[in-house]
Amino acid sequence: MPQKKRVLIVDDEPRIGRILGVKLGLLGYEPITVTSGAEALVAVQTQNPSVMLLDIVMPGMDGFQVLKRLRAFSGLPVIAFSARSENGPRALELGANDFLSKPFNVDDMVMRVKGILSDGS
Repeated sequence: MPQKKRVLIVDDEPRIGRILGVKLGLLGYEPITVTSGAEALVAVQTQNPSVMLLDIVMPGMDGFQVLKRLRAFSGLPVIAFSARSENGPRALELGANDFLSKPFNVDDMVMRVKGILSDGS
């Protein structure tokens, strides 16, 4: 049986992580949810995710800082998201593969995850 693809969900709002995690889990993915940028970088190194869903606006280390640090050691695909649509261009400049504005449709996010994972696997 093939190993489930792991999806790392990074959002300081636990509800978003739960909603995405349940939906992705039902579709056969293995969700990993964390609530901070620092936890996200540790999870990339220890959990071997296939893709990261990254909120940009978080306390402490924001998504921009996560992207800068991540790109120093990993080409992991990242779908960034933010309630501020103006964060999209900068996220893409810093190495995000895609960007969604909050609030987003969960099915739209899932389609983007599937698209990235089918391109890269």
